[in-house]
Amino acid sequence: MAFEGAGHLPNNRDGEPAEPRRLPRQRRGVTPQMHGRYPDHDVLAQSDRWDEPTRSVVMGRLHAPAYRYFQQEQIETLEAFCDAIMAQDEDPRIEVLRYVDHNLSEGRGTGHRYADMPDDGETWRIVARGLDEAAAQVAGCRFAGLDAEARDGVIGRFADGGLRDGAWSELSPAHAWSVVTGAIVTAFYAHPWAWNEIGFGGPGYPRGYMRLGPNQREPWEGAEARELVADFQHDVESDPGMAP
Repeated sequence: MAFEGAGHLPNNRDGEPAEPRRLPRQRRGVTPQMHGRYPDHDVLAQSDRWDEPTRSVVMGRLHAPAYRYFQQEQIETLEAFCDAIMAQDEDPRIEVLRYVDHNLSEGRGTGHRYADMPDDGETWRIVARGLDEAAAQVAGCRFAGLDAEARDGVIGRFADGGLRDGAWSELSPAHAWSVVTGAIVTAFYAHPWAWNEIGFGGPGYPRGYMRLGPNQREPWEGAEARELVADFQHDVESDPGMAP
């Protein structure tokens, strides 16, 4: 099997943005937008090696829960925000906000709260209102109606503490950024599709690990595209007849 050179991988881009479409197309399993560094890795192929409680939890994450916490206008704004934060601009995508919504509806949180902040659910509602207010100032529409460049501009101001008026005066923008992005990243990387994207081998219980040294990979963990290229090049050197 022939592989393209590794020049398309992020570390070889000479500082260019790490766009998903510049990564290899996923060949096994599912990743967000079907691109990733581990194109032949499907963590769910290992599900028969997990115990039943673990398998039930992981497989359950494939089915995004229904909304119960946010209202429709908030959903439209916050879905656009979550997708922009995680650079998900086409399907398949992890429906991050649904998992955030589920945790809020179940009263599940991080176990701590900033002294100058409301509870996490109210923080999310204020952020939704603040994003819409900022979008109205920029383009006279709600946040979901902005184009990608304008969305990134509003998000950049949020991240840099540049949004202060209106809804943003009701909380600490810096702490709000920490609360919502922490929840987004947690929801995203709890999903098996994200595990495929980063080459995570999934739960090690009850199988355990045997290769504990630096830069060692278990046989059942994902191989990065760079490794696949190197393996193919080694095989060609050993058997020139394999060359395309």
